[in-house]
Amino acid sequence: MELLAVADAISRGLIAVVAQAEGEATGFQINLFWVITQAASFLIFLAILYFVAFKRIGGVLEERRSRIEQGLRDADAARQEREKAATERLAVLAAARQEANELLTRAQKLADEGRQRDLGETRAEIERLREQAAADIDAERQRALGDVRSQVADLALLAAGRVVGETMSDARQRRLVDDFLREVAGNGASAKGGTATEQGS
Repeated sequence: MELLAVADAISRGLIAVVAQAEGEATGFQINLFWVITQAASFLIFLAILYFVAFKRIGGVLEERRSRIEQGLRDADAARQEREKAATERLAVLAAARQEANELLTRAQKLADEGRQRDLGETRAEIERLREQAAADIDAERQRALGDVRSQVADLALLAAGRVVGETMSDARQRRLVDDFLREVAGNGASAKGGTATEQGS
């Protein structure tokens, strides 16, 4: 403000000197001193205006431009982070789907293997029971045949004793009965073989 006052005082002094000089001179003249002083005054005024107003306004504008650029950079960084997060999310989802599919496949395979194993164990158990039943039936048949042979031997000995009219010794009786049963069994086997041969033919 002091500079403005000084510049104003100088310009008034110069104007007064120029006016006095004009009063003395008559006619149209260009006062070079007055033009130089007015130009200097204008330049001083511009310098003061620049330092007082334009520099502050330029600083404010520069700060605002810097904030806007920083905001744009932050927005771009946020956009890149969002895109990166979306890509990572898609990758995680794809990996989770693949893992779920692998787990389902593995579970299905284990279930199939378990079912096949259970079926195999069940078949083996059924076969074992069938073989055991066949062995039990054969043993029961052999026991029944033994009982029948014993009863037939007793009846045969009793009948032979009555026909012969004498008592036979146990050893002799058993030998005769065993021979008879062997002969009957041999005849029965050959008869069955002959029947099977006839049926085959």
